[in-house]
Amino acid sequence: MGLKSNGLLSGLLWTGLVAGLSAQAPGAPQPSAAQDPTFRVQIDAVTTDVIVKDDRGQFVADLTKDEFEVYEDGVKQTIASMTMSHGGRVTNVLEAPPPAPPEGIILPPVRRVNDTSGRIFLFFVDDLHMQFQSTGRVREIFKKIGRTLLHEGDLFGIVSSGPSSISIDMTYDRNRLEDAIKKMTGDGLKPSDIINGASGAGGPSELRHRAHVAFSTMEEALNNLERVHNRRKALVWVSEGYDFNPFQDSRLGLRDPSSPFLQNQTASQMNNPDGSAGANAANNPMAQQQKQSETFSDADLARELGDITRAANRANTTIYTLDPRGLVAGSDIDEQVDPQEWNAFLRKTQDSMRVLAEETGGLAIVNQNDFDKALKRIDAESSDYYVLGYYSSNPDPTRRRRKIEVRVTRAKLNVTSRTEYVLKSPPRQS
Repeated sequence: MGLKSNGLLSGLLWTGLVAGLSAQAPGAPQPSAAQDPTFRVQIDAVTTDVIVKDDRGQFVADLTKDEFEVYEDGVKQTIASMTMSHGGRVTNVLEAPPPAPPEGIILPPVRRVNDTSGRIFLFFVDDLHMQFQSTGRVREIFKKIGRTLLHEGDLFGIVSSGPSSISIDMTYDRNRLEDAIKKMTGDGLKPSDIINGASGAGGPSELRHRAHVAFSTMEEALNNLERVHNRRKALVWVSEGYDFNPFQDSRLGLRDPSSPFLQNQTASQMNNPDGSAGANAANNPMAQQQKQSETFSDADLARELGDITRAANRANTTIYTLDPRGLVAGSDIDEQVDPQEWNAFLRKTQDSMRVLAEETGGLAIVNQNDFDKALKRIDAESSDYYVLGYYSSNPDPTRRRRKIEVRVTRAKLNVTSRTEYVLKSPPRQS
């Protein structure tokens, strides 16, 4: 069903600034080769994008390293690297020195990669969560992206979740975007498909499967982007959003059977002792048990969205979400869905897109038709920025969730940056 993105970003040109160091506490007794263990400490370079604007909303491009302060869990960090992009032109203000190798090991000189791209875009076409009738609008949006957002020298890749079968590794070739646009086709479930589909312990089975395909595709891509440093990375996520428990009463046949709106009549009939639809369906224990089993579906969705945003923050990647439905007035006239259930579904799907964007410092383009204005804002935020890097000196090295605060000493400036990142869980010991 879903398209896997194996090797999606295999063409990336940069490696992470990671080195393993042997460390020993000062004054500690020398370890015995026979008994005492040798510990290895890994020191990772942490990078964060920072956008600084004045009170008129203009990017401030003349800040120095000494005017920035970075705090991790309240502890001031030493800035080791600093690049600045203004109008897409990247300036390496301060290059991080490589960490010292372990004593006794001689490393070959590092071969520097000559790449001047200041921006990296990953476009995700979640066609499993886009209605077929949105196909034309999605293609028009990506044509606007080609005109408004992508510039000469930008590195970009495109992947889809479903039958559009798009998997374009990172490239500078704008012709690849045009080829991808021709293949974009919505294949999302209609409300009637969801209502009449099978339900598992946590809600509609097919709906959950599609969401897991989309999320796993993006987690893999973000893990690859984590290796790229000192570049502005933006993930443009095009989807109609996510809801693990939509149209519940209609799916379970719990609504008034005389309602003129669409509902699962088969479920309603099965819920009655005599096999017919009736008002006592709401009291049927089987239906109530299924409803109870779906109680935590919203929490499950929140957890999975949290996994995505944590992966994005680890990769220092900003997510911009775009709902191709635009300004939504109501459901499709052919579907005849209960208005209250439709409004709840619309709100949850739009909120899911807001969470992905807001938790990563991005922008959610939902419930609006002015895509040009939104794309210009993404372009501006992706063209003018600083990237600050430091080697974490967190007082608690075992702490996984870490808060980041970036300040500038110059007065009357507005600073935007990510606020936290979460370390990966250590690999399980076999």
